[in-house]
Amino acid sequence: MSIPNTKTASADGTSNPETSSQQPKDGVQRRTNVRWKMFLLLLVLVAVNYIDRGSISVALPIIQKEFNLAPELVGLLLSAFFWTYALMQVPVGLLIDKFGPRKVMTASCVGWGAATAASGFAGGFLSMFIARMGIGVTEAGVMPAGGKLNAIWMHKSERGRGATILDAGAPLGAGLGGILIAGLIASTGSWRLAFIIAGAATVLMGLAVWWYVRDNPRQHPGVNEAEAEYLEASHAAEDAEAALDGSKGKRALLPYLRFRSFWAMCFGWLGFNGVFYGLLTWGPLYLAQAKGFDLKTIGWSTFVIFGAGFVGEILGGTIADKWRNSGASANLVMRTLLGISSIVVIGGLIGVTIVADSTTAVVLLSVVMFFLRWVGLFWSIPSILGGRTNAGVLGGAMNFSGNIAGFVTPIAVGLIVGATGSYTWALLYFVGSAIIMGAAVLTLNYNKRLPV
Repeated sequence: MSIPNTKTASADGTSNPETSSQQPKDGVQRRTNVRWKMFLLLLVLVAVNYIDRGSISVALPIIQKEFNLAPELVGLLLSAFFWTYALMQVPVGLLIDKFGPRKVMTASCVGWGAATAASGFAGGFLSMFIARMGIGVTEAGVMPAGGKLNAIWMHKSERGRGATILDAGAPLGAGLGGILIAGLIASTGSWRLAFIIAGAATVLMGLAVWWYVRDNPRQHPGVNEAEAEYLEASHAAEDAEAALDGSKGKRALLPYLRFRSFWAMCFGWLGFNGVFYGLLTWGPLYLAQAKGFDLKTIGWSTFVIFGAGFVGEILGGTIADKWRNSGASANLVMRTLLGISSIVVIGGLIGVTIVADSTTAVVLLSVVMFFLRWVGLFWSIPSILGGRTNAGVLGGAMNFSGNIAGFVTPIAVGLIVGATGSYTWALLYFVGSAIIMGAAVLTLNYNKRLPV
């Protein structure tokens, strides 16, 4: 049932400028675009998330020397974030479904900003390890909350773009982080001050989230009746379709475990993150040690590689939505795009192991990242499989699976590099992860909600 919109007039009887301006002369109200503005804010938020998350990788050549860390300890330190981040995913997904994404996302921002600043005071391996674990705990709510907002705020025909706008903050933040953190270190003369400044910026982002994000379009003062009804019509159609399929509303995680598509979602995200987090955590050190890059060159190379991922992700989401809106089935669109992505990523990573030229290696890694980030479309899957009601817990389960790769991969690469003195087998480890990703994206059924 549609709820009358009473937000077009203020308390003193004057018109709300954002909503009244949407009334053209023909009398047909144009939709506001608050949902797109909100997702641009989430794009910035996730970018800041990954600047903070990847800051240690950029500063790692300095930190490794200052703390006198062997490759094995470097891998363990890089994994610290992911242990707690992964373990918190399902609990935080349940909290999002219960309390709403706005509260959880705001609390995450303030907490991880404080933890990032605290890491600037680390005196050695142990204190840095604990600080990184704290960042993992506090960052855990951001992506599952974003997946829930995608289910609530985006029309069914827009969720591919919504998912990739949200997730594109990851390569954007990783790319900008390389320049910004390197620049902060150079300008302040201290990696510690760089971390403290990054943490303070994150707390400010938390305040912006609380100010603009809402758990329901009807709660937002900028949403007019046309936009609210547009989203509600999409939700009503989805709910009617789910009822025909036998879906029963809010459910815990356990009933989903018997479905192939649930496991394909989890293993697809596991394989994706095996590649992405491997390059995020060890990429700068690889460029320093295997290619001889200095701090400035590392920063710009990281920007090029992950910047290509940002462009690729936005493009992938746009292609997916336009193709779906032309009448193609979800399975055809997703399996084709993500299958192509997997093939290019596997081939590109094999190429990096073969070429010796540094510039060619950066170009190949940029191509890998461009196509790898198409898999950001996966953030539309929790709402496809579980609907708006269960998108939080399914997003948490998916991200938990992905971040198993997050804490295994840095340790595995550290052990490989320590044992072989080379990055070749580490890159082949990434190839194995991409193969797992490819098998999963071709197995998943993207066409309907799971009947639980």
